[in-house]
Amino acid sequence: MCGLLGFLTSNGTTPDGVSAVDAAMHCLRHRGPDEHGTWHDDDLIFGFNRLAIIDIAHSHQPLRWGPPENPGRYALTFNGEIYNYLELRAELADEHGAQFHTEGDSEAIVAAFHYWGPNAVTRLRGMFAFAIWDTDTRELFVARDQFGIKPLFFATGPNGTAFGSEKKSLLELASLIGIGTELDPRAIEHYTVLQYVPEPETLHADIRRLESGSYAHLKPGDVPEITRYFTPKFRVRPFTDGTAAARYKEIAEALEDSVAKHMRADVTVGSFLSGGIDSTAIAALAMRHNPKLITFTTGFEREGYSEVDVAAESAAAIGARHIVKVVGPEEFAAAIPEIVWYLDDPVADPALVPLYFVAKEARKHVKVVLSGEGADELFGGYTIYREPLSLRPFERLTPGLRRAAARLSDRMPEGRRGKSLLNRGSMSLEERYYGNARSFNDAQLRAVLRDFRPEWTHQDVTAPIYAQSEGWDPVTRMQHLDLFTWLRGDILVKADKITMANSLELRVPFLDSEVFRVAEQVPLEQKITKDTTKYALRQALEGIVPGHVLHRAKLGFPVPLRHWLRGPELFDWAHQQIADSQTDHLLNKAAIKDMLDDHRTGRTDHSRRLWTVLVFMIWHGIFVEERIVPNIQEPAYPISL
Repeated sequence: MCGLLGFLTSNGTTPDGVSAVDAAMHCLRHRGPDEHGTWHDDDLIFGFNRLAIIDIAHSHQPLRWGPPENPGRYALTFNGEIYNYLELRAELADEHGAQFHTEGDSEAIVAAFHYWGPNAVTRLRGMFAFAIWDTDTRELFVARDQFGIKPLFFATGPNGTAFGSEKKSLLELASLIGIGTELDPRAIEHYTVLQYVPEPETLHADIRRLESGSYAHLKPGDVPEITRYFTPKFRVRPFTDGTAAARYKEIAEALEDSVAKHMRADVTVGSFLSGGIDSTAIAALAMRHNPKLITFTTGFEREGYSEVDVAAESAAAIGARHIVKVVGPEEFAAAIPEIVWYLDDPVADPALVPLYFVAKEARKHVKVVLSGEGADELFGGYTIYREPLSLRPFERLTPGLRRAAARLSDRMPEGRRGKSLLNRGSMSLEERYYGNARSFNDAQLRAVLRDFRPEWTHQDVTAPIYAQSEGWDPVTRMQHLDLFTWLRGDILVKADKITMANSLELRVPFLDSEVFRVAEQVPLEQKITKDTTKYALRQALEGIVPGHVLHRAKLGFPVPLRHWLRGPELFDWAHQQIADSQTDHLLNKAAIKDMLDDHRTGRTDHSRRLWTVLVFMIWHGIFVEERIVPNIQEPAYPISL
């Protein structure tokens, strides 16, 4: 787990370019405080900060490797972990005579690329963003993992193409690349609706992301030629009375194998534990490989939030040592500028704040943690996935009756019972569902954004994804959409950026190719029932997850944001953020103040909408106005823990 940065020039490297890349690497120190390295030749500059996890004493980067006849042919920078690297090394040695000089996973990537070409990425079980430079062909190959666990930003200008683990490092190289730093108004509108910036966009017009499940080739002077190598598809295989038990066992065995491989490390591995089924399953399986496992959770100084107690009960049931971090509203607010700096682009998910604090606490004890991200998207865990069941009666309505339902909903006052049901029932799945984040409707967006463009909608993002799932059942289509939107736009961004802010590696065993292979076959009735979600997964985890958790609703790290924004905890803080922000040309601050005042009365819950604009204002204050200067500490951790 590390931070990489590179620059492929159009006209040859220069000493100024090498020094610029080296200086920009300082933005990534938190991603790799253990080692720093650079390498360059006439066309390419690599920079690297390492968080040493496997083969600590060797496996330095940038790494040089080649076949025996040309041992220095390739140079590699690699962020992530390959969990089947031992199996790959053995296969490459047996079939091709590949030779290795370290005990790590980095050489397995380069050797696989040499012998198998770009298809090597389909053989990697893990999380990765890497770049391989072929000094013979003068070609660069860059790739991201199937689900987008590890990030990779890139920018192409007249002077070349830069790529890196974080956008802020590319902003440092803007003049070297020859790009501008103007904002992208379409991306701003997408963020305001979705609460995250969807791939491949960023809020800076000239910087983009290599999408999940994609790789790119480029040579000096070229633009990246991008290829998608992985598109998740759900190939349902019906359950029968005679096969159900075997299918549940198959799910449990795939997850157990994934956790076993995710435990591979030369440092201590812990686990996050929220009290829900996903993180508890991961921790329980991890205990089989490390009986001294430490689990971590976080909570808030407010009555009525019991996830801390549930997590503690779960830790006791599986026999793990458990550590709790409790966060107060003042501590919460004070950390937000620092967190937003680490994020690169705003993500309006308040759960990333408690994640930041629990990651900071975990880093005092371990260097790697496991977590349960991805289970909901793979096995059907979100409550919203039950919506198609409640809306089935509307499917029988004619288009005219649906339009009448929409008009009736429009005439009903906010908060009136049935208004939301009529509104949702009047729309098709493609119109109403754009992921777990539901923030501003068009009327609210028009009031808040100065440059509202009705032609820019969530369907810019979702329509191409929905086109891939024609004919699938609606719940599976929602899962598929979330794999491309909510998962990689929100869940995995905060998982990567917030843990790496604390030089902590987070691993997600559910997001494994073999786990997905069994998950994609689960039919609708084994995912969503009238009583529960993730039905097949819950059945598979009988005997692994303690009974008090097995059928419990999803918890996560809930934040009392609605309460805090109404009271002394955060109301004054929010009011001051709005007043200080220099975003009048982008946002209607008067409308936002009205929204805050309305929220305070308790008439309407605007907490998520308010949080969306507040996070953007803080982001703008850091990266555009430079009015806010976060207190970023230089990481100082031991090389192993």
